[in-house]
Amino acid sequence: MRALLRQTQFAEALAAGTAVLAQSPGQRDALLFVAIAQRNLGRISDALATLVELEQRYPRFSRLHEERGNCYVAMREAPPAIEAFLQAVGVNHALPAAWTMLEGLYRMTRQTESMRTAATQVAMLKKIPPEVVTATGLFLDGDLDAAEPMVRSYLLKHGDEVEAMRLLARIGIARKVFDDAELLLAALLELAPDYRAARTEYAEVLVELHHYPEARRELERLMREDPDNRLFYQGLYATTSVGLGEHERAIGLYRELLRGVATDADTHLSIAHALKTLGRREEAIASYRKAAACRPDFGDAYWSLANLKTYQFSAEDLAKVREMQASPATALVDRIHLCFALAKGLEDLGDNEQSFHYYELGNALKRAESRYRPEIIENNTRQQIAVCTAAFFATRRDVGVPDPDPIFIIGLPRSGSTLLEQILASHSRVEGTQELANVQQIVATLRGRDPDIDNPRYPRVLTELDSAEFRRLGARYIEDTRVYRTSKPFFIDKMPNNFRHLGLVHLMLPNAKIIDARREPIACCFSNFKQLFAKGQEFTYSVEDIARYYRTYLELMGHWHRVLPGRVLRVLHEDVVDDLEGNVRRILEFCGLEFEPACVEFHKTVRSVRTASSEQVRQPIYREGLDQWRNFEPWLGPLKAALGDALERYRGD
Repeated sequence: MRALLRQTQFAEALAAGTAVLAQSPGQRDALLFVAIAQRNLGRISDALATLVELEQRYPRFSRLHEERGNCYVAMREAPPAIEAFLQAVGVNHALPAAWTMLEGLYRMTRQTESMRTAATQVAMLKKIPPEVVTATGLFLDGDLDAAEPMVRSYLLKHGDEVEAMRLLARIGIARKVFDDAELLLAALLELAPDYRAARTEYAEVLVELHHYPEARRELERLMREDPDNRLFYQGLYATTSVGLGEHERAIGLYRELLRGVATDADTHLSIAHALKTLGRREEAIASYRKAAACRPDFGDAYWSLANLKTYQFSAEDLAKVREMQASPATALVDRIHLCFALAKGLEDLGDNEQSFHYYELGNALKRAESRYRPEIIENNTRQQIAVCTAAFFATRRDVGVPDPDPIFIIGLPRSGSTLLEQILASHSRVEGTQELANVQQIVATLRGRDPDIDNPRYPRVLTELDSAEFRRLGARYIEDTRVYRTSKPFFIDKMPNNFRHLGLVHLMLPNAKIIDARREPIACCFSNFKQLFAKGQEFTYSVEDIARYYRTYLELMGHWHRVLPGRVLRVLHEDVVDDLEGNVRRILEFCGLEFEPACVEFHKTVRSVRTASSEQVRQPIYREGLDQWRNFEPWLGPLKAALGDALERYRGD
């Protein structure tokens, strides 16, 4: 169709587009090409009707607005043409033809200032290589698969070009390949240190990678050099404060932002999250409610209230949440949050059947938008077992750094790990930090770019590293985590997913302590099914995925216990609940720490807690929570079947 339009064979292009739409109704590009053909055949009203259909399906497709502008130009109607072209460039600034048309229309209607603005944009786009302009337009319209090879090809042929590098980084950000984006933006800023938009994106990427001190330095520079946009940078700066555990500071920064826009729902939500982390429950509730008042269908505000675990919705609240969840106008992300909030509210009322319905619906909606592939995790487990044998470790004794500082708490989410963290962080010699991403970052470095899913570089690369490299990696971990610590000699890293990398952890940090927080399979898996995570943990959104992940966890932990005997302390959540002091003494002895009564009275410890269990660990331990899953037992047959023999062997692996 595109070729036919270039050859001005409009009737043939119209016929071809109509044929495609007969086979694939609503196909985006076919609708656009049909509209272009109709306009060129003089059928302007038909073209506008086609564009209405296109807009209903793809409202943020810039080319449809550009083509609508062309239709109004053909009809000699300047005001609606200008409006359409402005909509087009508002979505996608890399549209030279639209800017050129705007320049001409503004000249014709004697809008001098607007004409100069359009002319400036035309001139700016002319300075950028045409291939990069085209690729940028594709990217802004969501065509990443077309944009990426185009810009990569340009860079291969022509070498470093600032706009091409930035575009490739932005594509990486859109695909969540943040490591590549970081490298590209760092290299770009070496070439163009004053490129403010690129530096802003660099700071955002550093935040995504949890490189908070580095992000903070970039933001401080941006605030100095661009004071007019200080408030925008301050929002990101507050995020770095949260990442570094400086929650009081973050609250102050967020509240400054509210002076400019008091009805910013996201800022109220961020304040509430920080207050929750600090244990200021009532203030957090008030801020969550302000967020919901600013945007009535703000699903995250309602889910965050439910996620306090100790908050109960009123009947009026639940009616409102149910109405918003069912509304076709509610965005998918909000609908997902509202499903989980509604499920928790109904569970608190004892309406378990309806509660399970909404848990199931929320998970199904979340799983449908996920790219999670369980076979990747399972293949990684097989690779870890194949590489990290007893013989492999025997030839690599004490190769890392000797520092005994870290205490790793690993396992699955919702397995009681936050309770163990709170117990240990109540000790005078132990720093409670958060779920640190540092091991994951080292793994990403070892894995390299474009990992081969069938034959990944990591963990195979561990066999190629010498003692000096393991010492370097261990030293990097110790140094990079120092920002989260005070003067206490030991600190906790509670990233649960580190169980997949215990071979690497052992080699980097042979004297670190490792505690496996384990919970009865049905209770653990169903608790994950009920949890909507802010980020990651994509395995939790279907019963089959959760069960497969739990079984994989047991398989890998069994391997670590066999090849590294005595290296990991297994702590069953049920045992801690049944005999708190006995298990506290056992944990402290394993960590080489003297008993302190504060560890048994952990709920009195004042500290920030960032996980979903933050409110629960601020209360004395109670046994009733162990069997809450039994309220949903009539609907858990598929979970039990999927877990299989894990129901019995979880205590012994």
